[in-house]
Amino acid sequence: MEIQMFNIWYFVALILSFGGFVGLYFLLRNKSPKFQKIFLFCFLLFGLLLHFLKAFIPPYSTDISRWYRDSWFVNICGANIFLFPFFFLSKSDKLKDYMFYIGVLSGLVSILYPLEPLQKTNQAAEWLDIVRFYIHHNMLWYVPLLMVLFKLHKLSYKRVIYAPICLLGVMLFIMINQVLQSELGFVPLRGGDDSLFDIGYKNSSLIWGPGNESFAVILTALCPKIFKTVPVGAHAGEEKYLPWFWMIVPVMVYLTPICFLISLIWDHKNFKNDYITIWQKTKLFFNNLKTKSNKNKENSQEKQSKN
Repeated sequence: MEIQMFNIWYFVALILSFGGFVGLYFLLRNKSPKFQKIFLFCFLLFGLLLHFLKAFIPPYSTDISRWYRDSWFVNICGANIFLFPFFFLSKSDKLKDYMFYIGVLSGLVSILYPLEPLQKTNQAAEWLDIVRFYIHHNMLWYVPLLMVLFKLHKLSYKRVIYAPICLLGVMLFIMINQVLQSELGFVPLRGGDDSLFDIGYKNSSLIWGPGNESFAVILTALCPKIFKTVPVGAHAGEEKYLPWFWMIVPVMVYLTPICFLISLIWDHKNFKNDYITIWQKTKLFFNNLKTKSNKNKENSQEKQSKN
């Protein structure tokens, strides 16, 4: 088995991924809401447990330094694997919205473009980790989507602004993980001759800067200059992306409309009703202004005729 973009194994993995979702849907659709919640929560717990159990399979079992690095939650999907069980149990609609939007988007993108398996030079020796990869990333979109389909959570277009805000919060969680890794000696957060400009190891979420990623140009285009320039000191005026802060504007600008469009699939009726209500109130407001203006005009003309 060797997964390459659009080869037979790539499509086999996709078919199994979508087939697994369909199977879970039919397995759970006639169950009680309580059973559905317990099952989905246990699935999330299994994913969290699997994150640590990967220590017993290659490449982590044969490279302890890699296990020390990758046992932390240092990217968006890894952080979601840790946080989703807590978000699922919470009573916060905003956190569950985040689960849905970011879970579905990140999970589907990951299986459509399985970068981690593609980068493996010896997939035959690490096939268990490839299976683990698909279980984890399918879980990220299975659970939130089923949660909404089974009406265990109701989306609202009015809350879409909180999805990018929550994502920025998760990025801070990732930063804390990486800083702790560095402080405890598991991995050098920054290295090289000029640590100020070297983002170092693990920047898959681009928190520390765009790096050399070509697609990041669509993000840097929206980054305010204040967040990508050294303000003071010997390097004042030179380009340096301020960690995390540089992502605020791009995340808010790009993610908000995407979440809004997705929300309309489930909440289009409320949006339509609210739109009609606002339109009617707007028309009434301007009609009242027009009526008031005409009355004032008539009163003015009446006074002039009397004079």
